[in-house]
Amino acid sequence: MTRPLRIGIVAGEVSGDTLGAGLMQALRQRLPRVEFVGICGPQMLAEGGQSIFPMERLSVMGLVEVLGRLRELFTIRDELVRQFTEQKIDLFIGIDAPDFNLRIEAILKPLGIPTVHYVSPSVWAWRQGRVEGIRQAVDTVLCLLPFEKQFYDQHGVNAVFVGHTLADTMPLEHDTAASRRALGLESDAEYIALLPGSRGGEVSRLAPRLFAAAAQLRKERPQAQFIIPAINAARRADIERYLAEAGVEAHVFDDTYGAGVGRLVMGAADVVVLASGTATLEAMLLKKPMVIVYHLHWLTWLIVRLLVKVPYVGLPNLLEGDVLVPELLQDAATPDAICRETLRWLEDDGYRQQRLQKFTRLHEMLRQDANGKAADAVMRLLNSRQAGAS
Repeated sequence: MTRPLRIGIVAGEVSGDTLGAGLMQALRQRLPRVEFVGICGPQMLAEGGQSIFPMERLSVMGLVEVLGRLRELFTIRDELVRQFTEQKIDLFIGIDAPDFNLRIEAILKPLGIPTVHYVSPSVWAWRQGRVEGIRQAVDTVLCLLPFEKQFYDQHGVNAVFVGHTLADTMPLEHDTAASRRALGLESDAEYIALLPGSRGGEVSRLAPRLFAAAAQLRKERPQAQFIIPAINAARRADIERYLAEAGVEAHVFDDTYGAGVGRLVMGAADVVVLASGTATLEAMLLKKPMVIVYHLHWLTWLIVRLLVKVPYVGLPNLLEGDVLVPELLQDAATPDAICRETLRWLEDDGYRQQRLQKFTRLHEMLRQDANGKAADAVMRLLNSRQAGAS
């Protein structure tokens, strides 16, 4: 009796765990006998994955923190490679965590082990020279966004656009009333969501600007109420301090409402003012008007301006290839400008409806059955290798 197919798989954070669990489930539907071994989070473990190390060992944020743990990370990498080669895995899937997984892929591919990287690094946006290393290390890149595949096609890297699992799971029409009920909010009030970010540095740079804009908005629309998510007690304390300094009252919801408190707050809002990042995709899928705001240290901003090769930072604008939602970056992120763009969403119905229709079109474009398409791409790679070996 032949042994089961053995797939190495590594996820480094919660979002990767979610993607990994969905892919594992889809592969089990296509493969009669398969085992998964590597680094798995709780959802992947529930799908039968075997974890050599706890996923938390890879969850490192920030340059200084990474430098302080380099030796440990190298040790984990080397042990994974040793076990993967010893167990003769048939394929390796690295999920996100590019600085860690691409190094594993660069070691395994020359050994004849097919490699897949799930979630493209932002190589299309900055440090584009990394694409050569990806070409050498990875057989197939699974892309969440269509423009990522276009970039790889131009550089001779095999890539597949699989869509985004958020687009698959989130309904095309969002139930705002349900989000308000979950938060205990009034059903017919006007709510503006303010999301100054999840990290302390982001909050310190953005909260004063957002809350100063809120003070101006309250004068223009006294009926408006402000709602703010806080991912933990520390961020709640920061937010409440900046609110007091600005003299603004708001409803602050913390993680007692669950890990998805940010999405819940956005879902309850009429307009969302938020930091640039993946939350902009969630806001788009929720069909929420948004104003994207970001401000960096001046030296970081100078470096970013030199390195970044795309004209927009917000995912809705990158997907549309045009200015679909306002982006107020660096010196443009003034309270006056934030107030003006928020009022435009609230007061110009034609502007609002035209863009919300485009949000729906982009949602449909990203709704590809990502788990199934990713599994099919993995199967094609496995089948091509098996055919080549026979």
